[in-house]
Amino acid sequence: MTAKGQDLLAAIQAAPRGIRQLEKLLEVLRGPGGCPWDREQTHRSLRQYLLEEAYEAVEAIDVGETQAMVEEMGDVLLQVVFHAQLGRERGEFDLDDIAQRETDKMIERHPHVFGELSADSADQVRDQWEYRKRAQKPKTGLADGVPRALSALTRAQTISARASSLGFDWTSVAEVLPKLAEELAEVKQTVSAQGDILDIDAFEDELGDLIFAAVNLARKAGVDAEAALRKATQKFVGRFDRMEKPAATRFDGPAAAAAWDAAWLVAKQGDR
Repeated sequence: MTAKGQDLLAAIQAAPRGIRQLEKLLEVLRGPGGCPWDREQTHRSLRQYLLEEAYEAVEAIDVGETQAMVEEMGDVLLQVVFHAQLGRERGEFDLDDIAQRETDKMIERHPHVFGELSADSADQVRDQWEYRKRAQKPKTGLADGVPRALSALTRAQTISARASSLGFDWTSVAEVLPKLAEELAEVKQTVSAQGDILDIDAFEDELGDLIFAAVNLARKAGVDAEAALRKATQKFVGRFDRMEKPAATRFDGPAAAAAWDAAWLVAKQGDR
């Protein structure tokens, strides 16, 4: 290590261990003698990394490996500290401003803990949360404040939950099932008896309604639609990987479909 590198490392290690060392690290990387790549970054250029790291943290949570969670949460935290450093350089905000704003907001939005209101269930807490958010920031529409950058499933569930908090909802899971059947029937109407799509735009509209109804079913049942789909996708990947080798010699010819079906049944048995 060069003398310059030793000096920079010493400056980082002189900061209190933990979040302050990470904060100092970003200051060093962005400063003289630091990293050219880090110095070039802006809030906008870092957007993709914040999204990527958040998704990797979610995957670590799903896997349930503690060390993976620590690592991926650290990567998310790095992005927050990076943005705080950019804000501090411009005299706009710093990490303490971010933390204090969030602390104040959380205290204000928990009146059942710090105020006079009461809440006996998570649903009541959620409804109070949405009410106070909308009261503080007058909205012009139901989706205001729900980022378009969210995945379509998560955004749909968030918006439907917001509508529910305002009283627009089914009373039970059982009531959602007929809506799901209704939307499926409308999808079927866009497909001919021969299996051809009659109108691709109509098919897309009706398929979207079907998926939205499924998202509402998940929400009403207390299930996260995004997590449910990730689980189903991973289950499909696992089954496909198990059946691919046995079916590999039967890809071609008239018997290919039957071979795949047989291999799929064997793979499904592996889930039991």
